[in-house]
Amino acid sequence: MTEPEPAQPYLRGYDRILAEVSATGRRLTRDELDARRALGEQAAEDGHSLRSLVRQHLAATRSSWPGTADSAGSVLAAVEQAVDAFAEGYERAQRLAVREEEAARREFIDDLLYGRSDLGRLAERAERFGLLLSRAHAVAVAEGPDAYDDTAPVTRRVEAALIARFGDRRILHATKNGQLICIAPGDQDDVLTYFAKQAHAATDGSRVAIGRPQPGAGGVVHSYEEALSTLDLANRLGLDEPVVRAADLLVYPVLTRDRQAMADLVLSALGPLRSARGGAEPLLRTLEVYFESGCTAAEAARRLALSVRALTYRLERIHHLTGANPADPMHRYTLQTAVIGARLLDWPAQEI
Repeated sequence: MTEPEPAQPYLRGYDRILAEVSATGRRLTRDELDARRALGEQAAEDGHSLRSLVRQHLAATRSSWPGTADSAGSVLAAVEQAVDAFAEGYERAQRLAVREEEAARREFIDDLLYGRSDLGRLAERAERFGLLLSRAHAVAVAEGPDAYDDTAPVTRRVEAALIARFGDRRILHATKNGQLICIAPGDQDDVLTYFAKQAHAATDGSRVAIGRPQPGAGGVVHSYEEALSTLDLANRLGLDEPVVRAADLLVYPVLTRDRQAMADLVLSALGPLRSARGGAEPLLRTLEVYFESGCTAAEAARRLALSVRALTYRLERIHHLTGANPADPMHRYTLQTAVIGARLLDWPAQEI
């Protein structure tokens, strides 16, 4: 379907200007240029394309050519001035429309992720940006070495990759507090997985956290906050994985729900390690790697760049100081839970 030609009011006064320029050789006045710009703005606001509008100007020039060959130079110069001013006004209106659209999008994202708007109104606005809040959604958050905004090359690169891969699926890509955000329907985990892959590659090693799918507008806020908490948790635990999922780390918020109880456990089970030569940190790291290795001494020694004999000595030292034997299944759970708690509470770097 072809676009209808713009109406003649956008060419108002154009033939008169050409006639006067042909007769006098003058240039357009400031008022005439301002009038051309105003008509260009109006045409943009009314939804006409610049291409069709320029075609109309050229057609009007051809049909009402006012002069002879001697005046051609002056007339063509006037055409150039008139069309340039018209296009300037048109582009100015477009830039304003883009800024207004960006402002509306930013306001919507802020309201959506902070839950600051009436949910019914928020759902209506969401459709404009491609989301159906009647469905469950999940949120992924990517945190890189730098802070990113909507105009950053990294942001554009990730967004272009998502569009190329998923087209017009109902997803929303944005930035918030320097982080990359992707919101997708809860049953489209492939979108968030692909976003995580692209964000990790584009930011030269970011970490991406993915919240669980949650229903409704309030669910987007919940999933977003869950992704943020998961990022923080992964950093405190020193996890190496570039992509972490809230669903895989649910046990950790449970462990820290009673902070005082966890602090008591850490100090009771691991506090004696502070009396070791070099402090608690080397032995705490030994326990951490030992448990991560499935309590296999040879693998733990390899990861710590120690001999098996040196690792065994450390484990015996831990047993002597704490009274708990890491190799004993009866003691292992208490020690491993205390090690997790120490990382979550940043002990022994921070007093608890």
